[in-house]
Amino acid sequence: MSHPSQDLNQTRVPLRFCRLRPAEDGDLALPAYHSELAAGMDVGAAVSGSVVMQPGEIRLFPTGFSVAIPPGFEIQVRPRSGLAIKSGITVVNAPGTIDADYRGEIMVGLINLGSEPFIVNRHDRIGQLILAPVCTAAIVEVEALDRTARQDGGFGHTGK
Repeated sequence: MSHPSQDLNQTRVPLRFCRLRPAEDGDLALPAYHSELAAGMDVGAAVSGSVVMQPGEIRLFPTGFSVAIPPGFEIQVRPRSGLAIKSGITVVNAPGTIDADYRGEIMVGLINLGSEPFIVNRHDRIGQLILAPVCTAAIVEVEALDRTARQDGGFGHTGK
């Protein structure tokens, strides 16, 4: 039986990251997995100094990178659980989607849902990037949909 990481190495999808400002941002680490079976790559803030986020404030943070995502995939930008739980810092449009044809800078939109100001420094890990497969729909218009037991039962229709 093979080790799980050996199986994972066979299914890894190459992602090409490009530093947008190499002279200024050469000190920034590429997005990286921080444990063997981590789903998300942590990404750091490419800010020039400390940025204070007041409670309720939304701010867009640069990462210094763009990426070439293979067709059939997306990158989801998600919060880091430690920031969210400890400080109320989360990705405002979680999960954010980066499409395969986007070549601009990866940006992370954060919101401070906490009750205290929060400081983001250069290199701070501010989000995680998840590479995920994408299925696209073939849109078909019909006159009626198949019936189900649920039908149009919405939020809370099944009780607690």
